[in-house]
Amino acid sequence: MKKIIFTDLDGTLLNYDYSFDAAIPVLEVLKEKKIPIIFCTAKTFAENEYYQKKMKIKDPFIVENGGAIFIPKNYFSFSFECKKKNNYFIIELGETYEKLRNCLEKIRKQTGFKITGFGDMTIKEVAQDTHLSLYLANLAKKKHYNESFIFNEPKEKEQILSEKITDMGFALTHGGRYFNIHSKNSDKGKAVKILSGLFKKKYGKIKTIGIGDSANDVPMLNQVDFPAIVQNKKKQWIDTDIPNIYKEKTQATKAWGKIIKKLLNIA
Repeated sequence: MKKIIFTDLDGTLLNYDYSFDAAIPVLEVLKEKKIPIIFCTAKTFAENEYYQKKMKIKDPFIVENGGAIFIPKNYFSFSFECKKKNNYFIIELGETYEKLRNCLEKIRKQTGFKITGFGDMTIKEVAQDTHLSLYLANLAKKKHYNESFIFNEPKEKEQILSEKITDMGFALTHGGRYFNIHSKNSDKGKAVKILSGLFKKKYGKIKTIGIGDSANDVPMLNQVDFPAIVQNKKKQWIDTDIPNIYKEKTQATKAWGKIIKKLLNIA
């Protein structure tokens, strides 16, 4: 029974300062056991590649809240429908960045809402707001299937924003810090389902584990055999009715390691 791990990054595998040192021993055990570690995150392709190289992981990954799946060439021995670019096979589910930006601009003009997307911000401004380095802030701006934005309006106006985005044919999700606009056809759950199907074709029977911390992880958690959540910055769990979900009482990287040890019986 092949085990597959799907994991969010920010506030889950990564600490709030973007470090992951506490997870290194567990990551090494997973690699020794040849258990795939699939990033499933709002982060861009460039950011996912960066963290894969830092952690020495060479598995597929899901970018921008399910906007696309990137699979290293030769990872699967069989063919499947996809695009090919550089060293990857790509399954695209998302809409283009230009269309997403145009949607937000129309809503701004119609409502006067204060909406500030990553595309409106300089690299320095993104770095200051996210507490990323300038290098990582530049990677965070390289979006293709999702736009992250700040919504500087009272909470009661969020429903209006959601309705406007839905009426224009797109979807809205909320991560820990930012709102995200993306295609209705793309979410983490759909991407996890597609990639799980490919793993089933490769290995036969599989067991999937999903770990997250925020609302935009719920679609992913709904698609796995063993869903688990860590506490967010407020030391709270997201509100979800997913049956049999495991809730770890600590936060971020430390909690991530505890969950893996528990579910996989790693000493």
